[in-house]
Amino acid sequence: MTGEEWRETNVATLCVCVREVRICSHVPMNSHYSQTQMQECINVYHVAAHHCVWYGECGNSPVPGKKYNCNYTGPPKPLPPDGYLLLTELCPGYDYGNKSLCCNVDQLRTLKGSLQLPLQFLSRCPACFYNLMNLFCELTCSPHQSQFMNVTNITGKDVMAVQYYIGQTFSNAMYNACKDVQAPSSNVKALSLLCGKTAEACNATNWIQFMFNTENKQTPFPIDPKFTDVPLAGYTPMNNNTYACNESLEDGSGPCSCQDCAKSCGPKPVPPLLPPPWTILGIDAMAVIMWISYMAFLLIFFGVLLGVWCYRKRAITSEYGPILDSISYLSVNASCCETLGERFENGLRMLFSSWGSFCVRHPFLILFCCLVLVGASAGGLAYMRITTDPVELWSSPKSQARQEKDYFDKHFGPFFRTVQLIITTPLELNETYNPYFGGSFPFGSVLNKELLHQVLDLQLEIEGLVASYNQESVTLKDICLAPLAPYNDNCTILSVLNYFQNSHATLDHLMGDEFFIWADYHDHFLYCVSAPASLNDTTMLHDPCLGTFGGPVFPWLALGGYDDTNYNNATALVITFPINNYLNDTVRLEKARAWENEFIKFMKNFSNPNLTIAFSAERSIEDEINRESNSDISTVVLSYGIMFIYISLALGHIHSFRRVLVDSKISLGIAGILIVLSSVACSLGIFSYCGVPLTLIVIEVIPFLVLAVGVDNIFIIVQTYQRDERMPQEELHQQIGRILGDIAPSLFLSSFSETVAFFLGALTSMPAVRTFSMFAGLAVFIDFLLQISCFVSLLGLDAKRQERNRLDICCCVTLPEGQEIKTDGFLFQFFKKVFAPFILTEWVRPVIVAVFVGMLSFSIAVVNKVEIGLDQKLSMPDDSYVLQYFKNMSEYLHTGAPVYFVVEEGLNYSSPEGQNAVCGGVGCNNNSLVQQVYTASLISNYTSIASTPSSWLDDYFDWVKPQSTCCRYYNTTGAFCNASVVNSSCVSCRPMTPSGKKRPEGEDFMHFLPMFLSDNPNLKCGKGGHAAYAAAVDLYPNNTGVGATYFMTYHTILKESPDYVEALKMARILAKNISESMDHKVFAYSVFYVFYEQYLTIMNDTILNLCVSLAAIFVVTTVLLGFELWAGVLVSITIAMILVNMFGVMWLWDISLNAVSLVNLVMSCGISVEFCSHIVRAFTVSVKNNRVEGRRIMISFGLKNNFGTLVFSGITLTKFGGILILALSKSQIFQVFYFRMYLAIVLLGAAHGLIFLPVLLSYIGPSVNKAKVFAAKKSWSGTERERLLNY
Repeated sequence: MTGEEWRETNVATLCVCVREVRICSHVPMNSHYSQTQMQECINVYHVAAHHCVWYGECGNSPVPGKKYNCNYTGPPKPLPPDGYLLLTELCPGYDYGNKSLCCNVDQLRTLKGSLQLPLQFLSRCPACFYNLMNLFCELTCSPHQSQFMNVTNITGKDVMAVQYYIGQTFSNAMYNACKDVQAPSSNVKALSLLCGKTAEACNATNWIQFMFNTENKQTPFPIDPKFTDVPLAGYTPMNNNTYACNESLEDGSGPCSCQDCAKSCGPKPVPPLLPPPWTILGIDAMAVIMWISYMAFLLIFFGVLLGVWCYRKRAITSEYGPILDSISYLSVNASCCETLGERFENGLRMLFSSWGSFCVRHPFLILFCCLVLVGASAGGLAYMRITTDPVELWSSPKSQARQEKDYFDKHFGPFFRTVQLIITTPLELNETYNPYFGGSFPFGSVLNKELLHQVLDLQLEIEGLVASYNQESVTLKDICLAPLAPYNDNCTILSVLNYFQNSHATLDHLMGDEFFIWADYHDHFLYCVSAPASLNDTTMLHDPCLGTFGGPVFPWLALGGYDDTNYNNATALVITFPINNYLNDTVRLEKARAWENEFIKFMKNFSNPNLTIAFSAERSIEDEINRESNSDISTVVLSYGIMFIYISLALGHIHSFRRVLVDSKISLGIAGILIVLSSVACSLGIFSYCGVPLTLIVIEVIPFLVLAVGVDNIFIIVQTYQRDERMPQEELHQQIGRILGDIAPSLFLSSFSETVAFFLGALTSMPAVRTFSMFAGLAVFIDFLLQISCFVSLLGLDAKRQERNRLDICCCVTLPEGQEIKTDGFLFQFFKKVFAPFILTEWVRPVIVAVFVGMLSFSIAVVNKVEIGLDQKLSMPDDSYVLQYFKNMSEYLHTGAPVYFVVEEGLNYSSPEGQNAVCGGVGCNNNSLVQQVYTASLISNYTSIASTPSSWLDDYFDWVKPQSTCCRYYNTTGAFCNASVVNSSCVSCRPMTPSGKKRPEGEDFMHFLPMFLSDNPNLKCGKGGHAAYAAAVDLYPNNTGVGATYFMTYHTILKESPDYVEALKMARILAKNISESMDHKVFAYSVFYVFYEQYLTIMNDTILNLCVSLAAIFVVTTVLLGFELWAGVLVSITIAMILVNMFGVMWLWDISLNAVSLVNLVMSCGISVEFCSHIVRAFTVSVKNNRVEGRRIMISFGLKNNFGTLVFSGITLTKFGGILILALSKSQIFQVFYFRMYLAIVLLGAAHGLIFLPVLLSYIGPSVNKAKVFAAKKSWSGTERERLLNY
């Protein structure tokens, strides 16, 4: 066969020749082909290599706006000069110069239009986009088309279908260069939007198949890709060179950023290992240490006791010992400190004695003055303001989280309000869907179509709710978040039904015939969860996935209870209605609250047996807390009522049934209770005058606290008077004055200690604790002042009534005179004859010390195991609908709260340095803001950062590129021209020049940025920033510059308080690192930070508050006990033991450490003073001087002489009945933090004050003050008291 004959053969023969050429090159020279034939075959092969398969555009394609290419089998044609610029723009790596191509200018324009979305999303990675354009440029224009393209269908002049042979190496390299590229506006990978599947399910093959499928509405006719690296069917695959994403291009473009290219990153960050538990021999170290310490203490303690016992057995005691001891005390001079203490003690006694006498002599003057002062102070209640705003309750205005929240609200508006439903079904409707084109997908019951219709009915009913505010109708559209308003006023509804445009018809849409269903809602759902921003699915339905509000509905926000990314396995539907929040617009805010209230009422009345619905609105938690407080009023009133009844009855010292109505103190008890309540009212009123708002904690806790303190004082005053014998020639006012002089210093000691401790506790930054401490400190002190004035006057009046045998309450009725015998009550006799002697016996005291030190050791061992935080479920009533919402939220939701990394104003975004410090694309710093957040998302289990941040800056750079059709303006007016507008006067914002392809800087940056922020996404430009970023950039007035901006991502799912605290901590660490690398302030903000910030420092706050309170108690106790330093130390030690034991109880009873429990701990510190101070003062003022038995006698004196019984009856019994009622409360927070903690406070306080402290004093109590002994002997010398003194 001659060469001429070869040239005349048809295309099919040429293909055979080409195949033979390939064979010939590998056969020996003696083959049946001659050398001439082989050379001719090669020449013809080169001619065939320049053969086209199409040229130009012909008929219209069924795909809107697209045309078929014209069939053409001739040689390539020269490209007209007006196409050079377009070719350079689209195919920068293919500078064909004057060479001929297989495409004309029309085909290039069509190619540019078809590739706008890939251009906008993939051009941020130059290597990826270069490889992609390589694929399409070779397909459209290559002069070597006939090598790798086969036309399989021709109708007339139109090419209807082709086969495209692509090298497997090329396709894999192109995919690998693009697989990590991010879509910043949607926090997903770009291939999720361009592959028809999720990025995880996308690969090189199905991505190219999707791009060449007419179902994507960009490809005008079917293109069948054939993947091979070896010649196949006579065609050599297109296997051009590619660039890896970490390589630079020849045009100077740099490698892709780490965010878009894993190869550009260093080693994947490895989170630090969690510190192993602190153990010794596999056992908790604290437990081992405290056990060893306890054993060592017992060994030393009992060793010392044994030594002392042996010493006493051997020692010879003189029968004159007591006399010698007395003489020795008298012979030794008192120290300066002892003398000062005695004089101070005497001064207090004289002061209070005079005051008590005055109050009894002038009762009505005192009562009138007290009423005036109480009335004036309580008048402030008219200005009372109760704070229920959780932010005001738990976050200090000066705290970091609060200041950051205020900054965010000021520059971007407050975080939107949320109305949310979590819907499950009790029905078992699971099914397996088998698509027409193959595959198998299990669908959860909630995705059953009939159920979806019912859910859609519910959603539409909610949308149609109408509320009323000030006689105005309020609908959802009036208050909802509509990101594309005013162009699109549809409300944002994050619901899976928005994949179907909230339409029953779209949900029912299907394609098929009488035999098969080719596509229905299953297919559309599967497509939309993989490409939620798609405007057209690739199924035969061709329905959009984009929500009616113009934005995507991400499946992790609209579905729950699925595994991994198998959204079709979902067991819950999540419907979220974001509602606008208003910072300084009370009217609009109240309208939103009114609509939320209407929603709550509707949902409470909604019933559907097929649906189980948990719901919540923004106002739900606050409403339920208020309802809880109102519902618990009866419980609190009943609790106080029981305590009031006990107090009224227990104050009386009844000697006989005949004198019950004379000896009872019901009226005095009621007066004492009114004084307690008056002190509370005064405290609330005074601070209300000052504008300090009240909190529910103040209202619920302070009456209980003041009652504990005040009742104790009332019992001490009344029962000391009842057991006192009036001295000869002594009048009533003198007797009461003397009694007050004896006991008022003790009352002053406890009250003033508590007051100082509470006021110092107000130094904390936690608003709830600070407010409680201020109100409590003032209430306790006012209560003391009223008791030593008003109550003493009333006691004098009541004593006169009793002396005249007038009945209690009915004081005008007089009982006839009769002979009565005074007897001590049972409780007094028990403490005097049984309790005090028993606990002070030789063998009981060591056991008591061992038990209490054991309790202390246990509590120290578990103090670091007390959980920190407040389970939000505890703040709700038992019957609250919000509890089910919390449960479902924890069980089903798969994403956490949004977190914003806020860049404060002052950064110059117009400069390359400012841009590189923030952005995440090519040329950006490796430690830029976006890059650091992206790196943190790679180890989300450690950082709690779930995904890459949405970056307005990176999307703006993609939007403004001259290759894109996004940024255009009218050359006549300069106004912005949307990509969807067809108008010849619309021109590209930036020229197709090397400088025009660079990032905008200086004036260019600010000139086009407002256009970007006002551009709505559409089919031709998916990068418009209006929906995603309009609120993210705070522009200066007149668009002169960029102020504060934010970059949003999400936290991982957070379920318990420790999760929220850890997320806050890690976000702040990340923000600090970003700030240091940028040398500019950046902070992290999420809506829950203001509530959980307290837990970052609550342990330190607790230690500080309690230590300051203890220090205050120590100082005040030392001074008011007459500078008895050691007595102050013992009181402080006992109170510290009570507090540590409280932590042990908290661990045993699952009570977490938070603001509520901290308030109770501060309160327990104050109440503990009541249990301890009176006993210690009774010990220190005693002048018993027997060295051997002195301490035991003095303790017995304290327990027997009123104070033991008063502490027990005045505090312990009074509170016990009231506390038990709290257990009946519906409020879980009452049951946990009030019933359990109050019970522990009372029991531990009573045990330490009445059992441990007397024993401790018997061992190491302070010695007798010699100055007091001298003063006592001198004062009572020659009187009956001298005999009693030496008794």
